[in-house]
Amino acid sequence: MRILDSTTATGTSSRPTVAVVDLDAIRHNVRTLRPPGAEVMAVVKANGYGHGDVAVAGAALDAGASWLGVALVEEGIRLRHAGLDAPILVLTEFPPGSETEALAAGLTPSLYSEMGLRGVAEAARRLGAEPGVHVKVDTGMHRVGLAPESIEAFLAALSQSGLKLEGLWTHFATSEELDDPFAHRQLQRFTAVVEGVRTAGFEPRYLHAANSAAIMARPETHFDLVRLGIAMYGLSPGPQLFGLADLRPAMAWKSAVSMVKRVGAGERLSYGRRYRLERESTVATVPVGYADGYSRRLSGGGEVLINGVRLPVAGTVTMDQILVDCGGEAVQVGDEVALMGRQGSEEITADELASKMGTINYEVVCGVSERVPRRYTNAGTG
Repeated sequence: MRILDSTTATGTSSRPTVAVVDLDAIRHNVRTLRPPGAEVMAVVKANGYGHGDVAVAGAALDAGASWLGVALVEEGIRLRHAGLDAPILVLTEFPPGSETEALAAGLTPSLYSEMGLRGVAEAARRLGAEPGVHVKVDTGMHRVGLAPESIEAFLAALSQSGLKLEGLWTHFATSEELDDPFAHRQLQRFTAVVEGVRTAGFEPRYLHAANSAAIMARPETHFDLVRLGIAMYGLSPGPQLFGLADLRPAMAWKSAVSMVKRVGAGERLSYGRRYRLERESTVATVPVGYADGYSRRLSGGGEVLINGVRLPVAGTVTMDQILVDCGGEAVQVGDEVALMGRQGSEEITADELASKMGTINYEVVCGVSERVPRRYTNAGTG
């Protein structure tokens, strides 16, 4: 098994706190979820949902993904600098002033405004390029995208500008809520737009609507291309989809005990002294804190695993360290601490942490900060 490590800005990594990312889990999830007859876009925005964009993108392409999806021009250019030559769709419009650099890097634009269209068209003329673009339709999420009734006029302007329509797409607001009919209404709106576009003489190569939840539960949405996000990382898009596919979580978050002391009954721990020991206990210090993404909302409610035993986070999570009430357990400096992942027969999942934080699993993994080194296992297998 080959291991690749990311490092800090100084080029070294001496911290015991590390996010371990299994690239074989990424490959497995891509292969498991790839629908018959559709291509896969691996969505690696936000540094690969905290897992590391370059490594995850490579593993996803190994497993059969043919596209990459990012949110920012900078994210796409970073992938190009890493040597990845797959098509990369930027899922939002290029910011004004970035169009020339983005097109020169071979990034595919999303378009949904007249200003965005003008910026890309002008940059394409300067470069002598004829980029294919993907036009986004707002079918009801109302974040970004063109109103359905505006699509045909927009495509006519796009054609006159010298750009080529390569893709037409939309995004679901509730695809993970299986009993909510709104996703079906969005699909109907999108299908009607597609019919109108074709009647007007436009034939996009790619139609895409499905995110992870729709890939798993709504096969009628798969079209030519699906956008695989959270499920690629082995996490369920929502509670109703648990167990619907054989997903393997790719990230484990680990640290090690840095100090151990016996503290008497009645003593109070950490900032604010909000945690009171009911009996004499072994208290372990672990070098992870909210600056690493271990949320302050886990103060007094989080748990970690040490030697396969669940133990409570004692008191307030601080910027760089937490305290763990180990009771009478035999804990030593250097013992591995599982913040997220499996240890022995116990497991702390991203969903468990999310529940205690009052959020979703997406935020948990995206929130593991850049100062936590990423360590990649199975990096050399395909």
